[in-house]
Amino acid sequence: MTSTALAATLFGPEDLRMIEHPLEKLSQGMVRIRFGAGGICGSDMHYFRHARTGDFVVKSPLVLGHEISGEVVEISGAAANLKVGDRVAVNPSRWCGHCVACREGRPNLCENIYFMGSASKTPHMQGGFANYFDAVPAQCEKIPDHVSYQAAALAEPLAVCLHAVARAGNIEGKRGIIFGAGPIGLLTMLAAHRAGMADVTVADIAPAPLAFATKLGASHVENVSAGEEGLKAQAAARPYDVAFEVSGTAAGLASAIGIVRRGGVVVQIGNLPGGQIPTPSNAVMAKEIDLRGSFRFGFEFMTAVELIGNGSVDVLSLVTAERPLSTAPDALRLALDRSQSVKVVLTAN
Repeated sequence: MTSTALAATLFGPEDLRMIEHPLEKLSQGMVRIRFGAGGICGSDMHYFRHARTGDFVVKSPLVLGHEISGEVVEISGAAANLKVGDRVAVNPSRWCGHCVACREGRPNLCENIYFMGSASKTPHMQGGFANYFDAVPAQCEKIPDHVSYQAAALAEPLAVCLHAVARAGNIEGKRGIIFGAGPIGLLTMLAAHRAGMADVTVADIAPAPLAFATKLGASHVENVSAGEEGLKAQAAARPYDVAFEVSGTAAGLASAIGIVRRGGVVVQIGNLPGGQIPTPSNAVMAKEIDLRGSFRFGFEFMTAVELIGNGSVDVLSLVTAERPLSTAPDALRLALDRSQSVKVVLTAN
């Protein structure tokens, strides 16, 4: 077994380095995983550009990566249903299981949660963009042999979107709009279709991701870079019941609140790098809108692995590039270029 791990480690804004970290002896109750694949997420890109995402600020070197999969290579202690050689999707959430939120069945709101590749706690919990990393057995969901590591790594963003759609309530037969055509927006569209939403419009300011949304089955797409007249005309003819705000921008939230019908639902998924989004509160009040936050996911992770395994959701349809883990800094730069990329996935080699 190797004594070091090569890891994509962030030191500051746009200062991501591939660093050899020593591998300590595996702690009791932990499993060691050899990296299989990892998806580059919007929060990874925020960390890369700003050394923060939302309210979470990088205060010490942070290994990025929370959309990850790999092979179990070592186990210390009991690990129910796991053995060396198992191929797994790794849930980056480590919940405590005993706080109020966990007892209420909302583990994504766990008061003591540690989340891989996140600066939400100090010391930070290191991520999985490393050729070896450790997890607890409960984080590991076994995947079938026919599921690639690349697909398994995308269980995490799919789980985010399944949770967001669940937060919207019963959307069967309803009309919805998604602001932001990045990977989370596109997976939210697929999850909304699966939940029975009859009509889904995707809005963005860039033509390339909108073309991708059309390819993946959007009912309509709207380029709002020059204004929202087209959206307003659509909404006047057939009002939107639900809006998902994925862009993480003040303009996106204002548009979502402005366009959804009176008594409609707005689900906030996007995370603004600076942590604050001005809200048109008078419109929320006067239209009696339900404005709902959606944070990460709970038990939807297991559902996401199942849906990928049985072919219900083709997450690989979003992947536009694969790059070796060793080139992670360049891969982050590629992922930031929306004219070239939708989803970039890191691979073991």
